[in-house]
Amino acid sequence: MRLRLLLLLAAVVGALLAVPAAASAYFDHVVAQGESLSSIAAADGLTVQQLAAANGLSPDAQLILGSSVQIPPQEAVASATPVAAAGDGDNDADDTGSTVSAVPASTSGAGSYVVQPGDTLTAIAARAGMTVGQLAALNGLNPNAYLISGTALSLGGTSGTTGPVYVSSSTSSGSAAGQQPVGVAAEGTPTDPPYPTPERVNAPEVGSIAAANGVPSSLADAIAWQESGFNNDLVSSADARGVMQILPGTWQWIQSDLNQGGPPLAPASAVDNVRGGVLMLHSLLDATGGDAAMAAAGYYQGLSSVQQHGMYADTQHYVQNVLALEQQFGGGG
Repeated sequence: MRLRLLLLLAAVVGALLAVPAAASAYFDHVVAQGESLSSIAAADGLTVQQLAAANGLSPDAQLILGSSVQIPPQEAVASATPVAAAGDGDNDADDTGSTVSAVPASTSGAGSYVVQPGDTLTAIAARAGMTVGQLAALNGLNPNAYLISGTALSLGGTSGTTGPVYVSSSTSSGSAAGQQPVGVAAEGTPTDPPYPTPERVNAPEVGSIAAANGVPSSLADAIAWQESGFNNDLVSSADARGVMQILPGTWQWIQSDLNQGGPPLAPASAVDNVRGGVLMLHSLLDATGGDAAMAAAGYYQGLSSVQQHGMYADTQHYVQNVLALEQQFGGGG
């Protein structure tokens, strides 16, 4: 009898100890036929906004069959201010639909920053001249997790970078992708183009522009849908804009380095926003030997960062979705 009681108590204690561990971990959910952000959020006790933020998506985003969605732990949802998931310091559309304060409101030292409501790792990293992966690793954070208001983040002893910084890639010699801006250089200033406009494009329009510029139509369609759902009126928390979610500094680089000989890109044109993104995709494909996965990773994380550090976890998730979309838009066409 005593032995049975001890075994029963041990089983109960083991079960109780196991619950927090399971509840504290993020896990991947593979999107099934007919599922949406709303249905998945409801099944896991989340709001659509919380689930969207944990995955760097717009709450209105349509999910792709077979893609993965990260389900955040309940404890993170309960204790954190919902902010968009971290993205790259380059084009960053993963924070679509969120807002962020333009100027850091509080710091706890020259090499640290106190998280404010609405902040994202992307915006903080960009202001500090770091990649999201570097900032997350420095602070022991999951790049896809919620940020908690009031948390002091270490910036590695830096106080931010104010001037343009271009990172050259040793493996992309002769390609403009070697001068792809990252961090603060990509973010630019809030008053620079492109400008969001209430326009939508469609897959044939994007594909036509891509084909005219030597980019596979299906890849351009996939990037455009992943970034904005073909909506030119979206602005991310890092100030990426338009269909292709291009940051002001990146737009200027595309104009000056990639659009040589072509008509100037009109900042308030959905079509030219697509053309700008396609020009960058062309450059990235050239620099990666036509590797669609690497080009997509470079579009999201910055090619030099991918080549130096590999794909971060959020980049891998982004690339998986883009490749799944590419197949739906016609494969390698």
